[in-house]
Amino acid sequence: MFSQHIFMQGLGLGASLIMPIGAQNAHVIRTGVRGRHVALTVAACVVVDVGLIALGMSGFGALVEESPALLAACRWGGAAFLLWYGLRCLASSWRGAGAPTPAPGLADAPAAGGARQALVAVLAMSLLNPHVYLDTVVLLGAVGNSLALEHRSSFAAGAMVASLLWFAALGLLARRCASVLGRPAVWRAIEACTGVLMLALAALVLRG
Repeated sequence: MFSQHIFMQGLGLGASLIMPIGAQNAHVIRTGVRGRHVALTVAACVVVDVGLIALGMSGFGALVEESPALLAACRWGGAAFLLWYGLRCLASSWRGAGAPTPAPGLADAPAAGGARQALVAVLAMSLLNPHVYLDTVVLLGAVGNSLALEHRSSFAAGAMVASLLWFAALGLLARRCASVLGRPAVWRAIEACTGVLMLALAALVLRG
């Protein structure tokens, strides 16, 4: 039974978890600025999120919460990944290197590595980040499974739509604003902010 109120709860919570700039979002922005395989990158991010949300709603998140060893592995692994990625972003900002080069035109430009390389990159950025599992499988799964059985599908649908809307908007916005976001000074600021946020998230994950 569909509930608009529960759907909006899932949409709001899903958006609040996915909108802060993280590894996935930074990768989508970088891909959008380069203008290469933007649609593929966005689609892969959405598919990964939808799959993980479904996994959490199936009860797997509750199993993780009930297993101190799995929960600790997710927490420490997520913190380690966020720490590494944060320091990497700060180092890139300090050196002033790594600014993506905008591709001409509005259509996706052909990438040197092809679609397969782009797909591998976005899957690695999504699936090797344990913090994604904490958000989608554990947190969203725990909240969703606390609802009445007839409301769980509405909650899951809201969270999934939040992922679809956010990644599509982010990819499109990055592509439209490529000329601005691709400037070295702007990209250094993005990298610096992303790095600080990643370190803050790592500290929050460790605190539990």
